[in-house]
Amino acid sequence: MTAQIIDGKAFAARVRADVAVHVTRLKADHGITPGLAVVLVGEDPASQVYVRSKGKQTVEAGMNSYEHKLSADTSQSDLLTLIDQLNTDPAVHGILVQLPLPGHLNEDLVINAIDPVKDVDGFHISNVGLLGTGQKAMVPCTPLGCLMMLRDHHGSLSGMDAVVIGRSNIVGKPMAQLLLGDSCTVTIAHSRTKNLADVVRLADIVVAAVGRPEMVPGDWIKPGATVIDVGINRVDAPEKGADKTRLVGDCHFASCTEVAGAITPVPGGVGPMTIACLLANTVTACCRANGLPEPEGLTA
Repeated sequence: MTAQIIDGKAFAARVRADVAVHVTRLKADHGITPGLAVVLVGEDPASQVYVRSKGKQTVEAGMNSYEHKLSADTSQSDLLTLIDQLNTDPAVHGILVQLPLPGHLNEDLVINAIDPVKDVDGFHISNVGLLGTGQKAMVPCTPLGCLMMLRDHHGSLSGMDAVVIGRSNIVGKPMAQLLLGDSCTVTIAHSRTKNLADVVRLADIVVAAVGRPEMVPGDWIKPGATVIDVGINRVDAPEKGADKTRLVGDCHFASCTEVAGAITPVPGGVGPMTIACLLANTVTACCRANGLPEPEGLTA
């Protein structure tokens, strides 16, 4: 048995196309163009790549992209002043502060300064609380992407046993809340879980988000289970030549593929969904701000 590969790249392209249709409709019917503001502090190379990609895809979807690039020594008060300006700017429907921030800035303080209705990353404490109590929230992009792929593959998730490996605020915890919301029975496992392999073997759905290369082998997977691999880990690849690397997930892809019913690859699985869901969240925020119906299929 070989698992069906869930193509995140193709799925993300479909999500972006849906977003573009909604944006066109908002412009034509209501004269509104959704706007996303991205704030980048400092010169982190990976962050610069992400921000460029986000800006490009925002514009391709027909939305307005506002990029604010600040120097690494920007003060806390200057950054909060900018966020305050974006909060009150009616042209901006989504605000994203690219993480990580330089060490002298307080990430929690900065995230919680964003207006919760414009918090398209879903990290504000208000959105965390709303999600946790089953109310309408802005949902973190990566878990939202995982949920969309699971719904697309299975239809209903009701009654399925799901194990989320990882308890981060960015993926693990919100992922568990979303699966609960779709009536799964959810276990949050992590590095301290006793008999982790036995816990994972009970799952119809495994979401691996621990950040440890190839930690989950195939013999942990229940035959026919769906595996969503959130991990993106860079490891040495001497077979490619000196100093070469390759990307692997948190699951050992070759062995898991032999047991699972379906699996997301790394790269090309969950990764492309994150920016697609950022665009979806921006459209959702725009619709909510203007009292318009939310786009179907693009929310939790």
